Amino acid sequence: MSVSATSQEAAGGAPRWVPDVNRPVCPSRVVLEHVTSRWGVLALAALLERPYRFGELRRTVGGVSEKMLAQTLRTLERDGFVHRDAKPVIPPHVDYSLTPLGREAAEQVWGLARWAEHRLDAVETAREAYDEARS
Repeated sequence: MSVSATSQEAAGGAPRWVPDVNRPVCPSRVVLEHVTSRWGVLALAALLERPYRFGELRRTVGGVSEKMLAQTLRTLERDGFVHRDAKPVIPPHVDYSLTPLGREAAEQVWGLARWAEHRLDAVETAREAYDEARS
């Protein structure tokens, strides 16, 4: 995939592509979407604690379907955030853990998730005030 963000002249006149998340065609938007999706955030946050087997992770991330968790993990693995360790045994034993890049991303989104938990009262108060003003 070519980066279609902004171009700057680098030394020697060759164009250098600079990612810019505000540009609609910047690939960093896709990465941002993956790590900030509901299931992406929750899977990354859980994996900050320790590696998980698929079933354990599904129970930890309450409410996620098997299909959505599998899709989320596959996407995060492709992006280099999650490591999938499949052991050749019967029944299959697959562990998921964070890569160093994944740990870095998980710490960032987990901070936002914790902030949302701690500020929920303020958000609910703002919603009530908004709804009351609209009535």
